[in-house]
Amino acid sequence: MIVRNYAGGVVFSGDRVLLSKGEGGKWMLPRSKISKGQLSNEVVKKKMEESGILAEFVSTAGYTNYEYSSNPRQKPFCDKITWYIMKAQKQNDNFYKIDEAMKLIEENQEKSLINLSFKKYIGEESIFNSL
Repeated sequence: MIVRNYAGGVVFSGDRVLLSKGEGGKWMLPRSKISKGQLSNEVVKKKMEESGILAEFVSTAGYTNYEYSSNPRQKPFCDKITWYIMKAQKQNDNFYKIDEAMKLIEENQEKSLINLSFKKYIGEESIFNSL
């Protein structure tokens, strides 16, 4: 099995989450492949900057694994993704209300990740606002 490591961001701005289009036009959370010698948090920060999103880290969100086979060689792959909760300084057209994002995203793991991350994000926001 070929294992590939990625880092991704669950990026919020208020009550909206950032989505990007992946292979085949599927909506997903933004992510980028980690090359040898890179740190996951550096990779996701660079991905945000390349997308024109200024965002700060809030917390680690968790990890997901996706296993599949490629055609035509039928080699098994495993994509391991480290996710970070991030807060964007401003929005662009790729930010969607949470309920809209749930309809656009197909992967259940990512839907769960958004729900759990939003609860954590709201909790962090209330802590910062009370200081």
